[in-house]
Parts: sequence; structure tokens; C-alpha cells
Amino acid sequence: MLAFSAPPDTSIDTAIDTDTRVPWTPLNAGSTPALRPCANRVKHGVCNWMLDPDDPEALCRSCRLTRIIPVLDGDGNLARWQKIEQAKRRLVLTLLALDLVPEPKTAPDDPTGLDFHLLDTLPTEAAVKTGHDRGTITLNIAEADDDAREAIRVRLGEPSRTLLGHLRHEVSHYLQYRWVSDEASAESCRADFGDEREDYAAALMRHYEAGPPTDWSLRFVSAYASVHPWEDWAETCAHYLLVIDAAQTATAWGLSLHGGPVNVVSSAGELSAQLPIAELVIEQWLPLAQFLNAMNRSLGMCDAYPFLLPPSVVKKMALVQALLTRGPHVEQPADCAMLTASN
Repeated sequence: MLAFSAPPDTSIDTAIDTDTRVPWTPLNAGSTPALRPCANRVKHGVCNWMLDPDDPEALCRSCRLTRIIPVLDGDGNLARWQKIEQAKRRLVLTLLALDLVPEPKTAPDDPTGLDFHLLDTLPTEAAVKTGHDRGTITLNIAEADDDAREAIRVRLGEPSRTLLGHLRHEVSHYLQYRWVSDEASAESCRADFGDEREDYAAALMRHYEAGPPTDWSLRFVSAYASVHPWEDWAETCAHYLLVIDAAQTATAWGLSLHGGPVNVVSSAGELSAQLPIAELVIEQWLPLAQFLNAMNRSLGMCDAYPFLLPPSVVKKMALVQALLTRGPHVEQPADCAMLTASN
């Protein structure tokens, strides 16, 4: 993971007033304690999560992860921040369901916490680069603009580029750094993803000069995953989070296909992180993805899910699941038949 520098914008700590801790009255007052809205809803209208009335924090669990917000008097920055927080809440909800609970950094050198820096490129500065560095995720807020993001997607030849996808990718770097940090886990990753000790800068330069290997689609979930083992992990883990989120959403809506109802939720109503990946992908996700693609085509739109899932990728997703469901480690981080829904 690389460290990126960017101009500081606004600390979230300076944007919250204590007078936002005003409880809302529930419709069934008397039977349920009054909840109160996240301060970012009251002050800025960018959040819709609620807190318990006795919670000492002013911000919800998701908003507390944002350390720096854009300068809000910038043109359109409030709307960009709102879009980013909406996508981040969805990602945090998936992480919580998988018992991958992120906590905000307690200090800049906190080795386990997670912070988001949402930065705007200043006219006289180089463009802010999105990336992860030891639990700090920097995001160029221009990624919240559909036109800018789509232009980059076309220029780079990516099949899909979304704001939520960016957050999943960068958080996946964090999950590897935080949850897959002992030597045994690093060796497991090397067996399937390759040796992460390969020079990252050289690998990145080689990718942009020569492009991905011609057979990348047989071994990787995306062309970018072929850059380096770190990126292979991040792209594969992000895809695992995508499939879990999409399947859980289908379950919540009661969607049923000819292959049987989509179900990734246990009888207790909790997300099952132990559902075998092969079963999730082959029996539940791919039929759903094929349906989504068919619907999009009938509407004259691009495929909603333009990805291939070769067996090697499914195997990597299974390793991601196995490593992340064991819980975090505290040692020093280690610098660590074709399936398709598009035919």
C-alpha cells in the first residue's frame, strides 16, 4: 500500500456542535427509547443513521470513521460528501454483518484504526490520489461526480467503476493490513495471490506501460487485479463484499429465481459469513447476476454485472472469507470451468 500526500481540508471534529444531541420522538413513544439522529444529519443533512439516546458520541458509527471532510463552501462539495457517506454507510453495514467491525483511529499512528480523508484537489495542487496507507484511506471526492468517474472508467478500459466499488477496494486493503497480519496468513495469501514482496512501484509501471497479461481473465477478477498481489487481494476481497451485499439485499427483498430463493441470512436473521463461496457464487449469485444483466439489456442499458468468475477467482474468494472470518491478528502486518454472468 502506498502513502499519498494531499492538502488538508476540514477536520470533522471542527464541523460538529454539541447542540446536535437532541432526541427525536418515536411514533410509538412510551414503548421505545427515543433515538437521536447523527449530528451530520442535523448539521449538514448527509447522514440518516440514528444513535441510542445515551450514546456519548455525536456521530454515528459510520460518520466517526471520517476524519477529514471536504471544504463545504466548495462548489458541489456538500453533495459529493453526501454521496460518499451514503456509499460508506452501505459498506460499513456489510462489514458489521460480517463481524469486521472498524473503529476510528485514536491517533495518527494508531496501527489498527480506520480513518477516511475525503479531499478535494486544489487548483494549484496536483490531483489528490485515492489510496490506503496503514489504516488511512484517502479519497478524491471527484469520484462522486458521475461524469468524471465515467470518463476515467472509459480511459482506463474498466468494465465498472463506482463510488461504492472504490470504497470496497480501499477498505479491502485495510482488511488485509488489519485482519491478515501474521506470517501464516501471509503465506496462505502468497500461495494463491502471489508474493506481495514484489516491488509495487515497478509492477504498477509495468501494468500501465504493457497492460495486463493476455490470459488475465482466466486468473483474475479484473485486469487491475493482475498488477500486484496487493491489488489482487483488494479486487478479490472487494468482489467478495459486493457479492455478499447483493445477495443479502436480494434476501431482504424476498427475491426468488427458478433455482430457488436467494438466502444468505440465517434463521436468526443474521448474515451467514460461513456460507461456502462456491454455493453462494454458483447457486445464488450468478443466477441473480444473469437476471440483472438480462433486465438491463431489456432496458437498453449496459450489463449490471460485467465480470467473469473463473474457478481460480472463486478459490481466492474462499481464502478471503476464511482469513477474514478468523478475526484480526495483532502481530506486525506482513507486507502481505468458466463461470460467467455476461453471456
